[in-house]
Amino acid sequence: MIGVLDTAPYVAGALGAGGVGVLASRQRELIRRWTTWALTAPIVGGALLLGVPGAAVLAGALAIVAVGEYGRLTRLPMADRYLIGTALVGVVVTSAIAPSHTITAILVGVAAIVALPMISGDTDDGAGRAAYGVLGFGWLSALAGLVLLHSTVMPLIIAVSVADIAAWGAGRAVPSPRLSPLSPAKGWSGLAGGAVTGIGVLALFGALTPATALAVAVGGPAGDLFESMLKRGAGVKDTGTWLPGFGGLLDRIDSLLIALAIAALLSGTALS
Repeated sequence: MIGVLDTAPYVAGALGAGGVGVLASRQRELIRRWTTWALTAPIVGGALLLGVPGAAVLAGALAIVAVGEYGRLTRLPMADRYLIGTALVGVVVTSAIAPSHTITAILVGVAAIVALPMISGDTDDGAGRAAYGVLGFGWLSALAGLVLLHSTVMPLIIAVSVADIAAWGAGRAVPSPRLSPLSPAKGWSGLAGGAVTGIGVLALFGALTPATALAVAVGGPAGDLFESMLKRGAGVKDTGTWLPGFGGLLDRIDSLLIALAIAALLSGTALS
């Protein structure tokens, strides 16, 4: 297994080669995406380099921003968003100081989120608030995987990102039936190309296990389709406008979220 510092030359090399490629393409959207990658990679790498405390701060910050976007997407009241955000921070802190109690922290959060509309006596949309609240909380609780997965997390992040790019390229190069009406641009050839490439990256970094392979091959595409379902239901293209080339934070980390959850649960880090 290699650490964050060991992955740095690979990331820098990929960004450098990618930068040359996107500049040569003269496609504005690709240039904007590359710029975001180049700016965020040192932030993520630097946080993870600090170990558990850095990973916890990163996960907590991402959770707060993501809750804001999810709340707007699902039109949850501000009280629900604050509660979900607080509960997510609680899950992240628990995963840092008492990882064996992470599942307990998640269950406590679920109970609080369900209780809020009941206590407020919301007879009009209480069930909807509870359902959307638990759904979002469960989805975003996967960010605790940034803390729980330790040395596996950086290779996993890189593998998911590379798999996304490979899936886009393979899908354009080899036409195939689409995966789902939720995302017409994504086909089975892209799924296969992304899975093979992502698993290859895991093997390169010595991070290939059944859990990480399934996380990249299945979790990444599933996360993307899940967010597409939410956005189509809300009638929006992106969850935000502040992240160049992507839209919002959820548009950037959608593939990673379910991948983190699968890797953390199947490797047993959330249970021990």
